[in-house]
Amino acid sequence: MSSAALLWRQFRFERRMFWRNPSAAFFNFMLPLIFLLLFASVFADDEDQLNVLIPGIAGMSVLATTFSALAFNLTFLREQGILKRVFGTPMPAGSYFGGLLGSAVLNAVVQVVLVVLIGHLLYGVDLPRDVLALAVFTALGVLAFGALGIAFSHMIPNFDSAPAYVNAVFLPLIFISGVFYSADSLPPVLEAVAQVLPLKHVIDGLTGAIVTGEGLAQNLTALAVVAAWAGAGTFLAVTRFRWE
Repeated sequence: MSSAALLWRQFRFERRMFWRNPSAAFFNFMLPLIFLLLFASVFADDEDQLNVLIPGIAGMSVLATTFSALAFNLTFLREQGILKRVFGTPMPAGSYFGGLLGSAVLNAVVQVVLVVLIGHLLYGVDLPRDVLALAVFTALGVLAFGALGIAFSHMIPNFDSAPAYVNAVFLPLIFISGVFYSADSLPPVLEAVAQVLPLKHVIDGLTGAIVTGEGLAQNLTALAVVAAWAGAGTFLAVTRFRWE
């Protein structure tokens, strides 16, 4: 069987396993949508707040479905010895990880589409003004957070501690990066920290694509920051990866 066929079979297997794990499906897929419905319902009459919230939740969705999901999953697979057993099989590593990563990418893309559609159909937020910028920032965010999730899994000592490690990054990041409110209202110290991290810049790019109509040319700084994190995450993910 070809590597591409093995990748497709692994991808299908990962999709089944994802939906058969209710806690993972809830935290990584449903939770951002629940946050969207709760907060958007509170600010349903505030157009400015909705224009902050929709791209913010979209960025959070990318983070949850890639960084959080991969950090959890790879820690579990490593600690249970599944990665070691896969390494001992004839399956190419590219096919295995292609299926694993492909499932996370699909979750992220579906999440962003659902957030945009819910924002438009239920709360009257305009459809994206720049589809290309939306696609590019979503793809770059997936790459950056996916690579960082794989790299971060190497720092987690065991699966029991994985929730504490992941949430120690996930929760502060979403609160200082402008997911629920504009990051411009943060204290200067927190705003400076948010400027260094990738999530704020993904949200800025999505805001330009969805709300203001600013394209890639107007968000070159955001593109550069997210691309730098993607490069650093990929380097760490590859160089520090271990099967055992």
